[in-house]
Formats: sequence, C-alpha cells, structure tokens
Amino acid sequence: MFSDLERKIIALVQGDMPVEKYPYRVIAEKVGTEEEAVLSVLRDLNDRGIIRRFGATLRHQKTGFTANAMVAWRVDEERVEEVGKLMASFDQVSHCYRRNPAKHWPYNLYTMVHATDEDSCREIAANISKKTAVGNYEILFSRKELKKTSMQYFDDEADF
Repeated sequence: MFSDLERKIIALVQGDMPVEKYPYRVIAEKVGTEEEAVLSVLRDLNDRGIIRRFGATLRHQKTGFTANAMVAWRVDEERVEEVGKLMASFDQVSHCYRRNPAKHWPYNLYTMVHATDEDSCREIAANISKKTAVGNYEILFSRKELKKTSMQYFDDEADF
C-alpha cells in the first residue's frame, strides 16, 4: 500500500518532529532524499486522505492548565452535528466526540475541557451548556494521567 519512501517518512512524522528551522529538511536527510520530495509525499498522503492533519501536543500541566475534565453531554441526535461544532469552537475544548450511548449511560457527545482549576472547568461546562441549550451533562475530572502517547503505525527510524 505504501512505497518504501512513504513508510520511512510516515515513521518519522508520526512521532516528535525535529525542533529545527527546517524540520522537513532534517527528515529528508534521514531518509536520503530532498526536502521537496518529503513535502510532496506528505501532500500526496494528505490528498489521498491517509494523513488527516498534523498536530502539536502540549503537556498542559507545564503550561498552567492543571485541571481537565471529560464532559459527557446528552444531546438530541438531530442536534449532535450543530451542537458538536458549537462546543468544539470553545478555546478551552481540545476534543469533541460523538459516541453511542450505553444502556445506563445516556450521553452521546463528549468534550475535553482544560482550565487552571476544577471550578473553572465547571464554569466552562456551564457556559457551554448555556450557549448550546444542553442542560443534561456530567463532568468527569481527570485524577492521574496513566498514559499519553501517539499511535505508532510504522517502526521508527532505527529500521532504515
């Protein structure tokens, strides 16, 4: 499905990117090609829908955001798309997902809210509730991060 060059590039961009002025040039040197070739491969993978986006992950505790909560919302199915977009527009929301409700857990829309303390998380959830007219929700605060890693689809650069 992937060429050797594509596999090598994916292996290098799926983890931490080099903190360099020209990170794609560094990647190109590691795989033995030119920077423009790396960019071309990445554009093609994006155009084919294989790469959806590039993102940066901040260690929120080190930035002053010491509280986060998963807010589970019960949203009428016909409003999920509209409400999800509105919830996702809040700066304090990093994730917004629609999931199937369970037998004893009726919530179908989830947001991850980040703030400096738990009271602020509650205030943010209340503001989201007011803006969306969704009053049925539960706030689940994070207590301890047990794992936070990115998926690795191909072996790392040690393989080439």
